[in-house]
Amino acid sequence: MRAYSSRLLGQDPSLVLHGGGNTSVKGEAADIFGESRRVLFVKGSGWDLKSIGAAGFAPTDLNYLLRLAELEQLSDSEMMRQLRLATLDPAAPNPSVEAILHALIPHRYVDHTHADAVVTLSNSPDGERILRELYGDEVLVLPYIMPGFILARQVAEATSGVDWDALRGIVLLQHGVFSFHEDAEGSYESMIELVDRAESELLRRAGGPPPSGAAASPDAGLPLQLSRLRKAAGELHGTPMLARLDSGPDAAALAQLDNCGKLIRRGPLTPDHTLHAKPFGAVFDADPLPGLRDFEQEYLRYFRDHAGERHQCLDAAPRYGVWRGKGMIYLAPNCKRLEIVADISAHTIRAIRLAEAIGGWRALPREKLFEVEYWELEQAKLARARAAPELQGRIALVTGAASGIGRAAVEELRRRGAAVIALDIREMEGLESPETLCLRCDVTDSDAVGAALGRGVLHFGGLDILISNAGGFPASASLTEMTDEVWEQSMQLNLGSHMKVLRACLPMLENGFDPAVVFVASKNVPAPGPGAAAYSAAKAGLTQLARVAALEAGSLGIRVNVVHPNAVYDTGIWTDEVLNERARRHGMDVEQYKSSNLLGLEVSSADVAASIASLAGAAFSRTTGAQIPVDGGNERVI
Repeated sequence: MRAYSSRLLGQDPSLVLHGGGNTSVKGEAADIFGESRRVLFVKGSGWDLKSIGAAGFAPTDLNYLLRLAELEQLSDSEMMRQLRLATLDPAAPNPSVEAILHALIPHRYVDHTHADAVVTLSNSPDGERILRELYGDEVLVLPYIMPGFILARQVAEATSGVDWDALRGIVLLQHGVFSFHEDAEGSYESMIELVDRAESELLRRAGGPPPSGAAASPDAGLPLQLSRLRKAAGELHGTPMLARLDSGPDAAALAQLDNCGKLIRRGPLTPDHTLHAKPFGAVFDADPLPGLRDFEQEYLRYFRDHAGERHQCLDAAPRYGVWRGKGMIYLAPNCKRLEIVADISAHTIRAIRLAEAIGGWRALPREKLFEVEYWELEQAKLARARAAPELQGRIALVTGAASGIGRAAVEELRRRGAAVIALDIREMEGLESPETLCLRCDVTDSDAVGAALGRGVLHFGGLDILISNAGGFPASASLTEMTDEVWEQSMQLNLGSHMKVLRACLPMLENGFDPAVVFVASKNVPAPGPGAAAYSAAKAGLTQLARVAALEAGSLGIRVNVVHPNAVYDTGIWTDEVLNERARRHGMDVEQYKSSNLLGLEVSSADVAASIASLAGAAFSRTTGAQIPVDGGNERVI
């Protein structure tokens, strides 16, 4: 029941965003000696209320936590050490930083959210008075204080002698709201009712929801501008970053306000958001690059103004910003973080506009935001962070992505951390994800290629890797049987489309991180066979195109290489019928035929994809113009 009602809260983004909020339930459990203990099951660090199960709650010794609450002082790092000592299961996650506060509230169920409506009201000039009048004696309204032990002490002092049965909740200004009850349903309903009341009051005072603006008009030059901004931001961050332009109605409405630059720099909806999105946003004008430099200078001033000797400056790249007249820009080192920044920004935009309608947007002062961004617990997390995947922050475009080598390349690049723009003329069922943007596109159509590339760049921010793979194998025909239509179709798809895609991508690749192009050609280039003239000639032309591209693009730092796969039997052209017929022709069974190369190994799409991804990665950073066979060893090629 605790996990179920937690998920109900977590599935409402106006209450909880990306791992925020926490919940608990008090109970009893017998230890190995059969002795009963009072236990607080509290949300574990790193778990998201949206999907939490029983395993996400850390069982902690309730009496131990209550004794900790009696201490006069406890540093954050020592508090977390003590919380770990209080945990009754060594396999459980670390308890939430709010565990002591949950222990102090005497009711069995405790819910804590960062409800947008409550926080928006508290971020207005008269917010505290409004909330006190709205809730009366039912809710304790407390000023903002850092989460952790000092917050628990604040609540303990404020509730000394209070009648908990008469209290329905606690509001922490600029932070969130607590509800509690003896059963899960009562605590959940109290939370919903308190938040509904705040939302109704907010909308009443604001005169209704903020009106949407008109979505920004498309501009053909925006993708290239965004790719330049993303490159500069990545250099500032120290690793490649992703970027996204949001020109939807709400983002456009903010971007069209005369004071949008001041509003975006005042601070986030809640201080917790600084951990994902930094304490303020950037302001971009027609040329966005100066806005990046301005943000860097302002962030470094902010750090100097508030840092102590123990602090080390984080990167000075923004995570969000307003692009005047166009919308919002979001930046992050990977897809997961990009989605978080986009969600946080969307909620912040709505809150800013509502707060402006009731007197003005007022976030916490920057010294308070600094305390959260440079919290010692968060600094410790950074020190323990795992190494990033090889291609994290880099963006790839893969053509022919629906099946075979193309699909395997998408999956391999994604596994190595890349974001992928996947193009195919067919549906790409099961391939769409936060890391993959799937776009239907006829790559023989230059306009369609340009439009798809533009959409992909606005979604992820640029382009670093091009895997030019789209192709098809015409029916076998001798030269005397060859029709003009078959010849021209093969040239159009297997050669012409690759030129069109490369031509469109080169300006974006110029702004890429270690930019690389990999063409998927064929063993038929070095070792053609009879009956495949249309295919072999097109793939030979593709290889020559790649060689010229390597010569032309080298001075731009763009690497261009080719793979020559052969006998990749898990692609669409190799049906069971074709395999059986080929095997019989060579006097083999199918399994023998599939591994009939010098190494005696079957070659799969995944094998080719691994070679492709390696060519795009650091292992081949000094290689261009190469042609790599992926065929298990073919005597005619060798």
